[in-house]
Formats: sequence, structure tokens, C-alpha cells
Amino acid sequence: MRRVAEAMLDDQLQVWRDTGGSSDDVLDVITGELRPAESDTELVWAGPGAIVPLGQPAITTPLDGSVALLPAVSSYQALLPLDAPRTRDDDVITVHGSTRDAQLVGRRFRVADASVGTFAVVRIVRLQVAD
Repeated sequence: MRRVAEAMLDDQLQVWRDTGGSSDDVLDVITGELRPAESDTELVWAGPGAIVPLGQPAITTPLDGSVALLPAVSSYQALLPLDAPRTRDDDVITVHGSTRDAQLVGRRFRVADASVGTFAVVRIVRLQVAD
């Protein structure tokens, strides 16, 4: 089981943290978003991992009047080794390298839920596309 899980961790990821918090964020006048000051961003961890889309639920026939919430198309999850430090909400994970998908390289994802769970040898973290 461990070898199977570790074989999935074929992306090179970096976890960045805004150490100054949101008090010194800078307004991007083009997008209208607040962005962390560059001097406050600290590399917390770098190593193997995987970025995968959040799984869709099984296809079932809806019941009359029922409401099902599906993950947004921009929802992803990161698979990190257990020896990686614990992530925090709003940490940013960047893809430094990928053997599966060259288009992932350079993408940034924001940690949406830092404590989703663990499975065997990986930590599962929910993400949102950052840009």
C-alpha cells in the first residue's frame, strides 16, 4: 500500500506561508484582490506530492426535491507525505515540477481546508485555484 501511495506523489510541490498575516496585504488594482506582501512570504516545505481534482460523487438518480452539493470545478486536493509539515488555511502550494502534467508547473493553489484527513502515507488537503 505504501509503495502505491508514494508512486502517486510525482509532482514537486512547495508550501508557502504569509508570515505577516493579512494586515500588510497589498491591493492589486487590476484584479481588486488583496495579495500578501512579497517580503512576508516564506517557504515552509518543498518535496514530492500530487495535485488532483476533487473526486466527484457516484452518479445516482436524484430524488424529487433533493439537493446535492457538488465540488466546484476549481476544487482540487493535494496529497502530501506525512512527514511534510501541517498546512494552515490560506497557505499557498505551488507546483514546481510535474511528470504527469506539464501544464501544472507554475500553478498556485490556496489551502482551503488544512485538516481534511490522512490515508496510509499521505495527508489530504483541500485546495482552491489561486490564479
